[in-house]
Amino acid sequence: MLLYIHIPFCDSKCSYCAFNSYVDKFHLKEHYMEALCTQLAFELKRFSATPKAIESLFIGGGTPSTVSPKLYKKIFEMSKPYFGDNIEITSEANPNSATFEWLEGMFELGVNRISFGVQSFNKDKLKLLNRAHNATQAKEAILNAEKVGFKNISLDLIYATLGDTKALLENDLVTAFSLPINHLSAYALTIEEGTPFESKPHMSKERLKLTSWLFKKIGDAGFEQYEISNFGSYRSTHNLGYWEYKDYIGLGSGAVGKLGPERYYPTPSVEEYIKNPLNIRSETLTLEDKKTERIFLGLRSCVGISKTILNSNELKKAYLLVDEKKLILQNDTFYNNDYLLSDEIALFIY
Repeated sequence: MLLYIHIPFCDSKCSYCAFNSYVDKFHLKEHYMEALCTQLAFELKRFSATPKAIESLFIGGGTPSTVSPKLYKKIFEMSKPYFGDNIEITSEANPNSATFEWLEGMFELGVNRISFGVQSFNKDKLKLLNRAHNATQAKEAILNAEKVGFKNISLDLIYATLGDTKALLENDLVTAFSLPINHLSAYALTIEEGTPFESKPHMSKERLKLTSWLFKKIGDAGFEQYEISNFGSYRSTHNLGYWEYKDYIGLGSGAVGKLGPERYYPTPSVEEYIKNPLNIRSETLTLEDKKTERIFLGLRSCVGISKTILNSNELKKAYLLVDEKKLILQNDTFYNNDYLLSDEIALFIY
């Protein structure tokens, strides 16, 4: 079982961001963190959690580094009896708010993996994306994380942005790999409804040739691709848990949880969530829903697709793709060896 905690507070709203995050609700932080504890107590019972049942914890957002470590203390105390041995505990952070003191405080609570939203080391691109930090702050934050004691450090980069060139992206990679990281996430800029970029679709400009080049450069640096956007000499337990279709508790406004065929959606309104953190909408997935998700997730990642979930017609198509060297069959599981073709392969099979 996985545990996800959503922090909806942000120090700036990025031009591409469609996540449930706000720059004007900081006065609600303490009440929000208390509401998380209320929901956690409820979810632990709903999921029939036993000692050591939680194998990974991920604090995402929003910007978790806008919340003081002392405000996380209660939720860590409640969760700790359920933490598995060698649990992975990740927090996202932004370079401008992840101070040395914040990193130190989170490390003392038990966080052992940190993921920085860097996006680029290029000042013009950072300005274009409306990021609140600069390249110097990003490098300092990552070096500070190492000084504090973090062994597992990740950073995010964004590509497929208007103005991207090989030279710009290569400089981002050279800088990233000069830092003490063992994981990198590379996300293509996508234009989402309700974002400042919605009226500027030209800001996203993906070129397959450039993306393929970028992925190869990351791999050449020793960072193996294990999902369409994720690379590393270290593979995140939490990430893999989602793709392996494990159950997960989703805490916070706008979070999502899953238990068997049920999906749970706490209210996205921060104010309403604080009033009633147990106002949670549920949805029952059909067998067909689950199968669709497992196929798409499996082909986008190193998890693959078990033969057992495919019918005879789908198996016939999968074997054809093996013959065409588009899929690999090992131990009764089909693996995709080109994640950039994952959606096309899924649609062909399914």
